Amino acid sequence: MNEDEILNSLGYVMASSYRLNVIKYIGKGVKIPSDIAKHIGVRTNHISNVLADLKDNNLVVCLNEHAHKGRLYKNTELALEILKYLKKIEN
Repeated sequence: MNEDEILNSLGYVMASSYRLNVIKYIGKGVKIPSDIAKHIGVRTNHISNVLADLKDNNLVVCLNEHAHKGRLYKNTELALEILKYLKKIEN
């Protein structure tokens, strides 16, 4: 991935506090939507929509796609690069 791809995705993520908070909360770990929703303070169905949006933009991946409950999400390499970039500009 190149810097243009990272910057385009960074702009996309920063345009929504929900998207930004979701990738920050997931970090290098694995999270389920209900935990993310509790942490951010919004309904689980809203987080599910945000996760679907992030997935469509190659920022998160679902590890157990066929599960109806307890779906596990983790950040992609692109999202992790965005988090690194955010740390640089926040310092």
